[in-house]
Amino acid sequence: MEEKEIEQAYDEKNITVLEGLDAVRKRPGMYVGSTGSRGLHHLLHEVVDNSIDEAMAGYCKEIYVILEEGGHVTVVDDGRGIPVGEMGRFGKTAIEVVLTKLHAGGKFDNNSYKVAGGLHGVGLSVVNALSEWLEVEVGRNGKVHFQRFERGKTASDLEIIGNTKKTGTLVRFKPDPEIFEEREFRYEIVSQRLREVAYLNRGLVIILEDRRNGKGGLKETYRYSGGIVDFVKYLNQTKEAVHRKVIYFGGRRDDAEVEVAAQFNSGYIDNIFTFVNNINTHEGGTHLIGFKAALTRSLNEYAKSHGMIKEKEPALTGEDVREGLTAVVSVRMKDPQFEGQTKTRLGNPDMKGFVESTVNSKLTEFLEENPGEAKRIIDKVMTASRARSAAKQARELVRRQSVLETSSLPGKLADCSIRDPKLCEVFLVEGDSAGGSAKQARDRSFQAILPLRGKILNVEKVGPGRVFSSQEIQALIAAIGTNIKDDFDIAKARYGKSIIMTDADVDGAHIRTLLLTFFYRYMQGLIEEGYVYIAQPPLYKVSVGKDGVYAWSDEELGRVLSENDGKKATVQRFKGLGEMSAEQLWETTMDPRRRNLIQVTIEDAVAADMIFNTLMGTDVEMRRVFIQENAGNVRFIDI
Repeated sequence: MEEKEIEQAYDEKNITVLEGLDAVRKRPGMYVGSTGSRGLHHLLHEVVDNSIDEAMAGYCKEIYVILEEGGHVTVVDDGRGIPVGEMGRFGKTAIEVVLTKLHAGGKFDNNSYKVAGGLHGVGLSVVNALSEWLEVEVGRNGKVHFQRFERGKTASDLEIIGNTKKTGTLVRFKPDPEIFEEREFRYEIVSQRLREVAYLNRGLVIILEDRRNGKGGLKETYRYSGGIVDFVKYLNQTKEAVHRKVIYFGGRRDDAEVEVAAQFNSGYIDNIFTFVNNINTHEGGTHLIGFKAALTRSLNEYAKSHGMIKEKEPALTGEDVREGLTAVVSVRMKDPQFEGQTKTRLGNPDMKGFVESTVNSKLTEFLEENPGEAKRIIDKVMTASRARSAAKQARELVRRQSVLETSSLPGKLADCSIRDPKLCEVFLVEGDSAGGSAKQARDRSFQAILPLRGKILNVEKVGPGRVFSSQEIQALIAAIGTNIKDDFDIAKARYGKSIIMTDADVDGAHIRTLLLTFFYRYMQGLIEEGYVYIAQPPLYKVSVGKDGVYAWSDEELGRVLSENDGKKATVQRFKGLGEMSAEQLWETTMDPRRRNLIQVTIEDAVAADMIFNTLMGTDVEMRRVFIQENAGNVRFIDI
């Protein structure tokens, strides 16, 4: 916290209350999404977002986040500090109102914050309500003010505990064990979010320290003078860039501004990350629509005006110009309108035109001023265009297949008899042997089996032509039913669960990762909507007389053996699913009453992109380092 002159009054008069704090503890999922890992981290994000809003308003230069021993976390900033004066209407101080009234804050009067990422967030009051305890310290008016809360209730009066020449806010809280099933903050998730925010706020210093389990030395500082240009370089670090210079430009109007950074790589996958007031709008919206339209138009016009596209040649499509593109589009604006409370899609209609006109003029300017880079870009997208034409026939075959006509389904699919997708599930099984066991073990009414021959294509390394001509991938697309990429429609999913069931060995892990890569790149909505699962077959069966116990790891095997009290035990090691009898496979891996499925989630799209690029990309050294550092996570990677 540092001393500063407050240019604009920000006090208790700026605090507006929209409604009370009722029902937050009764229905926490409505406010933070879940009581698992995602909801837990949402609490921390809300606190950090308040500090980020101070930074965007120009009053905060440094944010310090500390993961503390004992399960609590501390966030400190050097902003203006939460107002502490009395609010006569409520008979409480402003800081107590902010912490105990839902949707109370300084972001509703359009004066204290011109731009705020937390406008549609749940705010400090919900963090307070879902915490076992929360403490806040505010440096303001030369004094340090302190107050404590417990499970959303005021536990102490606001008191002055010292003097200071600095301003800022410290929030320390412990998630309530009565609410959250998972209460340990994961360093990787916190780190990724803070890094992302630092890229989006050029020059802002964010420090993360982990003081748990004697990790006192684990401390990282995120500060990027290049802003989103550095962000794009980070995203492309595992890829081969087509042009060295990152495209960067921005535009501004009275109530909004946009920044764009982009770079093409030699790969086949496009990665466009969009943000509004630091919120990751992973479902896009009007700003993304405007960016895509301008990108297609600008590259077409440049290529035609410079004779790179002949008169009779077809124009470049949006798919062509986005192949191998990594881009970050960051918008800051007043009054963003998000579709739904999840803040995943921007709905403001005027942002399409604003972003589109900015990209049209600025991208054309970049291409004209950098003819060497422009030629390499056009060569890249022209190659993509030719490959797309070659792949058209195979792709159209996939598109024409109707999910309602069983004749279009792959012959090797053993479908289920129930037709309600919500009640159905499909097991994606490696090999005919395992497929045979699974078909015998399944409940035919609601469980379908799709055997896959060997390892499917690594879509990270091949173009659409190879992808769509692959029989295994065609079978997979037809069975799932949602179609892919821009044609993806979750409403057409034929199964409520797509379960990856592979052997518990290295080859099985590789096949699992190949399938996850395909889903992430071509059917991302399937993961986002929670339709993708990983089955967990056991590694061992321990038999003592007529009794048998299964073990899913070497550690569990050791524990089972130690509990036999000296009785003779026979250990059966399952090298693959095909070695298990149908009865064993059913009772351990397929029976909904006893199995243990892992639901695949994407906590952060940027982190997921980096993992898939590292694991499945062309950089062997980065893959080796990643595997060494994550060798302990042998069962699966939680994305």
